Amino acid sequence: MNNPSRFSVTILGNGSAIPTQNHNHASQLIIYRNKYFLIDCGEGTQMQLIKYKIKYHKIDNIFISHLHGDHFFGLIGLISTYHLLGRERPLHIYGPCALENTLEKLIKVVSIKLKYKLIFYELKNKNKLPIFEDNHLSVFAFPLNHRVPTWGFMFKEKPIQLSIKKCFVDEFKPSIKDILNIKNGMDYIDSGGSIIPNKEITHPAPKLLSYAYCSDTKYDESIIEHIKDVTLLYHEATFENSLQDMATEKFHSTADDAATIAQKSNAGKLILGHFSARNNNLSTLLEQALMIFNSTFISKEGEKYLIS
Repeated sequence: MNNPSRFSVTILGNGSAIPTQNHNHASQLIIYRNKYFLIDCGEGTQMQLIKYKIKYHKIDNIFISHLHGDHFFGLIGLISTYHLLGRERPLHIYGPCALENTLEKLIKVVSIKLKYKLIFYELKNKNKLPIFEDNHLSVFAFPLNHRVPTWGFMFKEKPIQLSIKKCFVDEFKPSIKDILNIKNGMDYIDSGGSIIPNKEITHPAPKLLSYAYCSDTKYDESIIEHIKDVTLLYHEATFENSLQDMATEKFHSTADDAATIAQKSNAGKLILGHFSARNNNLSTLLEQALMIFNSTFISKEGEKYLIS
């Protein structure tokens, strides 16, 4: 599949604890092969989904990084809306263990008997296996260094089968078994015993893509092993560099911190987010990060970024 738009992320909110006129609470939408995934669901996420004309009924999996309000206060509202709209498909929620009990209490308080199932998956510090996977994509959770148990998420594309050249099929008419072997990288042996190298009869495999979400966290190089060689990295940059002491105290990162993690993990590109309400001029953050990692961008709400 050579379509470069097969994998994207739309930033719904890139602010931090206090929302501002320009920055909403944390949330983003991942689309991979027409499957929709929501990461975090801060207050106002529903309105952002509506504002940017996103088909939010297609969301079946929601990943909550931690239990600070700016990352999950919008979740009960979205769950309620799905109920009112008559949703029947299960909704899968991945988050800290306390989230399940919190949601159950809120649903009970507002006297909702949901028309669909909530299926909850507890995040654990020793998650090594994917917390979600299908035929094409795996999602991993990894611990971040914040004031409460917090996880980042890595969306990683699985190897894509090779595509066979039509001219080869027309000429040699390979069997189904041969086709499967070729798609898995094997050479072809014709009726005369000659070997035709796989690379001569297949199209080059597309580059495997990945996306990592790191928010909220102080600078911590243990993150690097989980996001090594990521195609696109979203990393919080709550504070600019002059506020490094405050960032460390509050278990957040500066622009320098985010850029250094991107550089050391060999990321393809870096998007900064989770901006403090103190930041009136985001160009300062960008300039500071660019000094270390030159493929850095400031996230923009409503912007759809292709992961390619």
